[in-house]
Amino acid sequence: MGRRNNTNVSDFILRGLTDSEEIQLVLFTLFLLIYLVTVLGNTGMILIIHLDLQLHTPMYFFLSHLSFLDLSYSTVITPKTLENLLTSTKYISFVGCFTQLYFFVSLGATECFFLSSMAYDRYVAICNPLQYPVVMSTTLCRSLITASYVIGFGVSFVNVLCINTLHFCDSNVTHHFFCDTPPILALSCTDTHDTEIMILIFAGSTLMVSLITISVSYASILSTILKINSTSGKRKAFSTCASHLLGVTIFYGTMIFTYLKPSKSYSLGKDQVASVFYTIVIPMLNPLIYSLKNKEVKNALIRVMQKRESTR
Repeated sequence: MGRRNNTNVSDFILRGLTDSEEIQLVLFTLFLLIYLVTVLGNTGMILIIHLDLQLHTPMYFFLSHLSFLDLSYSTVITPKTLENLLTSTKYISFVGCFTQLYFFVSLGATECFFLSSMAYDRYVAICNPLQYPVVMSTTLCRSLITASYVIGFGVSFVNVLCINTLHFCDSNVTHHFFCDTPPILALSCTDTHDTEIMILIFAGSTLMVSLITISVSYASILSTILKINSTSGKRKAFSTCASHLLGVTIFYGTMIFTYLKPSKSYSLGKDQVASVFYTIVIPMLNPLIYSLKNKEVKNALIRVMQKRESTR
């Protein structure tokens, strides 16, 4: 056991969102529907981008990986949440809890860098359109995706390693619906100050680097759009990045609200609602945000359906 000699907790109890059986049934139905829409939406987006040659561009290359990430992100949290809403025993093993925490943080950090890469892609497309095919080469796109995964999973490894040095010897009841950093830290029977500082440094650095990249990209995009004389030209330029900007605002807004503060200020009600939003709702919203007002995706869907009919 080594370092875990003083860890008497072999599992955790996830108390979830409510103790009311009626509300649990309503939440189960709601979350199940959201998860099904998430799976269908993200899987559909990946398939359309893969099957339609006209969508084989850097923007949709990033978008297909974002859909895969959202699908994985939701699958790490939602199935266990659905199980706990139906059962009276809401246990999760120590290893299972830390595994869920690892993949949750990994995918969240990776998404931060995905969104940064997509912002840079929009910057090149609008500010340097003639150089776009050269700058956003296949090699660069793959390198950005690979780097995002490596950094995201690396940051998560440090995060989980720091938490694993703590001892859990008192209560094993966490008032949350999944294994998240603040409620797990609150269960430790040892001082968590140093661990919190380390986590805050790595999480803060991840957020700041990605936010600075996005902010600089959009500042340059805004400057370029303002220099366009025609109203239609401005509208067209803005429409190419409006969906991404909305996705960024929703994702970072909930993440900053929940995590960039001390664990002692963790609010059971507000933080749980925010957690539901970014773990269950946002993965469903992203395919809708990027496709509903996107004529290229709609036209691609029509082409794929027509090709399928002609093949038959």
